[in-house]
Amino acid sequence: MKILMVCLGNICRSPLAEGILRKKAADNDLHWTIDSAGTNGYHTGEAPHHLSQKVAKLNGIDISTQLSRKFTPDDFENYDLIYVMADDVYQDIKRMSGNKFNERKLKFFLEELQGVKADVPDPWYGDEDGYIDVYKLIDETCDAIVHEAIQQTEK
Repeated sequence: MKILMVCLGNICRSPLAEGILRKKAADNDLHWTIDSAGTNGYHTGEAPHHLSQKVAKLNGIDISTQLSRKFTPDDFENYDLIYVMADDVYQDIKRMSGNKFNERKLKFFLEELQGVKADVPDPWYGDEDGYIDVYKLIDETCDAIVHEAIQQTEK
C-alpha cells in the first residue's frame, strides 16, 4: 500500500500524519510506503514546522528529516490512496490534477475516524497547544486506519 498525506503547505498536518502512520504501520508489520505533500509550493524543501517536530518528538517520532514537496497530478499514479487534511486541499487537488484526477483514490483523512468529510484544524497560526491537539487527532485517526487494515487482512 502506498499512501500520500496532503495538506496546504506540507509543514504542519501532513508531515505529522506521515510520521505517525509510518511508525504505526511499522509497529504492526504493515509494509506501507507513506509520504506527504502540500498543494502550494511555499515551503518546498523545508523541514516540518518546529512545533510539529517538537510535538512529534515528545511522542517518540522524529519527523525532522522530512522535506516539504508540492503535490503533483502524477501522485495519482504513484499512490494507492491519497488522504486530504481539509476541503480546500481537496478542491486544490481537483483543480490541479486535470484529467489525472481520480476521486476513488482521494479521501478525507478524518473520514477514517469520524465517518464524515471534516477538516483537520490547521495549527499554523496558533500556539503549541494547537499542535498538541492536532497531533492527538491525527494519532487517533492513524490508529483507526491501522486497525481497519489489520481487520481486513484477518478476514
